[in-house]
Amino acid sequence: MPRIIIVPGWRDSGPGHWQSLWAETLPGAVRVQQDDWITPSRNAWVAAITRTILNQTGPVVIAAHSLGCIASAHLPPQACARIQGALLVAPADPERRSVLTDFAPVPYQALPYRSILVASSNDPYCPVRTAGAYARAWGSEFVRLQNAGHINLEAGFGPWPLGLALLQSLTGNNHLLADAAPPLSRSQLESA
Repeated sequence: MPRIIIVPGWRDSGPGHWQSLWAETLPGAVRVQQDDWITPSRNAWVAAITRTILNQTGPVVIAAHSLGCIASAHLPPQACARIQGALLVAPADPERRSVLTDFAPVPYQALPYRSILVASSNDPYCPVRTAGAYARAWGSEFVRLQNAGHINLEAGFGPWPLGLALLQSLTGNNHLLADAAPPLSRSQLESA
């Protein structure tokens, strides 16, 4: 089974965020650590993600959020060769915030692995048209959520069962949802 690599975005993903929950509950998941979450450098971030991927013994599946999606699109070939798939959620638009401009221009070429890009119709950090352009350029399956904000804790996305189901489709692990603890209530499943 591939190792799950959690790739947070700008300012990291705090407690209760779906990425933090997955890092705590998915067996063997590894979370990328950055030296500077506040003033990100593309070279440093890409190097940290690359190092994390290459430190694994087998294939990986990435679960990236926001700027983590853009940093993942900049990965070098040796890291990409180890990626089986990527769930790219609420990608950032680095041209919209000056602190993120080191990540521009965003690569507009097909990713050499299967990917699913999830975007929201009202994400304040990236217009859905831009996210759709990324998906087309990267060859990603595109999942558009209505009024889901930045698909983070502030927008109501804690456990996020739909995200886990999408991740499961990339790993081939039919038990991924069952392996994640704690079990979700009916109301949590219906709100996904």
